[in-house]
Amino acid sequence: MTDLPQSVLIIEDEAITQRYLKDILGQYSLENIDCYDNAKDALAHMKTKKYDMILMDINIKGSMDGIQLAREILRTRTVPIIFITAHSDDETFQEVLELSPYGFIAKPFSAKDVEVALQLGYKRFLAHKEKVNIEVAEEMNDRIEITEHYIYSRTEKTLYYDDAPVKLNAKQTILIEMLSTNLNNSVDYDSLTMALWENDYIADSALRTLVYSIRKLLPDLPISSHSKVGYSLNREIKE
Repeated sequence: MTDLPQSVLIIEDEAITQRYLKDILGQYSLENIDCYDNAKDALAHMKTKKYDMILMDINIKGSMDGIQLAREILRTRTVPIIFITAHSDDETFQEVLELSPYGFIAKPFSAKDVEVALQLGYKRFLAHKEKVNIEVAEEMNDRIEITEHYIYSRTEKTLYYDDAPVKLNAKQTILIEMLSTNLNNSVDYDSLTMALWENDYIADSALRTLVYSIRKLLPDLPISSHSKVGYSLNREIKE
């Protein structure tokens, strides 16, 4: 099988079913297969071990059922869970759906049922994981960290202070965009003036006045002046 989880945790209270599942998975040379019949032992073991997938029976031994255990696991971990059940009443089904499961195995089941559930469930999980990684990478590329408090969003063309958008006028917004997207580099006067006023006639002091207005509004934003060159916005992040 391709795209198969290499470390699987089985949580099943019926010894025969537990052994059957382990025998099925054992055919595929997985690196690790562990079995528990209750939430307490499973949670204790998971403190020191990570799994690629969990096969979770809904009815297990102890005070916590499989749904409650899954909820507890997903509170602190990202792991695909496939539920095993002999019951399919609407209430139980809705509870399970709230946990966004990666599949179901209905009792009684065959080896093929388990194989298909694992393949499809793990493939879905890997696809979702890749999508999340891409979104995180895009967000990181979009977000320009200026200081511990200031972040600029390229797509939104917005400056944030502690995750709250900073209210700027149109000219201030253009200036901040140019300085933020050229972080740590000086942007010359001519480029700034052209972006802000295009071919309009303006006084020599117009750019200085605009920069002053931002410094007055945001005194801790690290804008630097470079004599006869231009302005820069400098990254100040404590490592």
